[in-house]
Amino acid sequence: MKLVYVFDAYCGWSHGFSATLTETARRHPELPVEVVSGGLFTGARRVPIREFGYVQGANAKIAELTGAEFGAAYDRLIADGSFVMDSEAAARGMAALRQAAPDRAAELAAALQDAFYADGLSLSEESTYRTVAEAAGLDADAVAAAFSAPGAAKAARADFRRAAEYGVQGFPTLLAVDGERVTVLAVGHATADQVAARLVAAGS
Repeated sequence: MKLVYVFDAYCGWSHGFSATLTETARRHPELPVEVVSGGLFTGARRVPIREFGYVQGANAKIAELTGAEFGAAYDRLIADGSFVMDSEAAARGMAALRQAAPDRAAELAAALQDAFYADGLSLSEESTYRTVAEAAGLDADAVAAAFSAPGAAKAARADFRRAAEYGVQGFPTLLAVDGERVTVLAVGHATADQVAARLVAAGS
């Protein structure tokens, strides 16, 4: 059995789920965690953040429910309103980080979200991946190069396809995958205790 975490780096609820994912991975070191990027803000949804008027209200609810923090630099992006969230670029970046340290994918997904939601860094900029890689002790040059390489775009498209094949309709979604059997452990929000109980039911 393995855990498959389908998230979007530009999804506030995914940011809120980071603590649950981290705790679940800590409790179950025997379960590998695969991280798959979703395509929340692609195509016609790749527009200035001011077009999503629900964001501030949603963030307040996320913070209240999960304890996740939203930094001042991120708040300034919201207030300005012109920033464009591009999930394809974020998926390329996640692919680059995942390539550098596959066994640390869950940790790196959380770090990527902190870069945006705490530090207000664009997930479309190569420099952001250098910053995240350096903080994680990875080869920043290799991660930056991978982000800009054609392989990252291919990996992003493959992630979007995998999310669709799993039937994921909301982010984040945490799955337990055991061969052909797929069990949904969480969608949107869940505590680590709730995930643990569902894992028992899934037969781990």
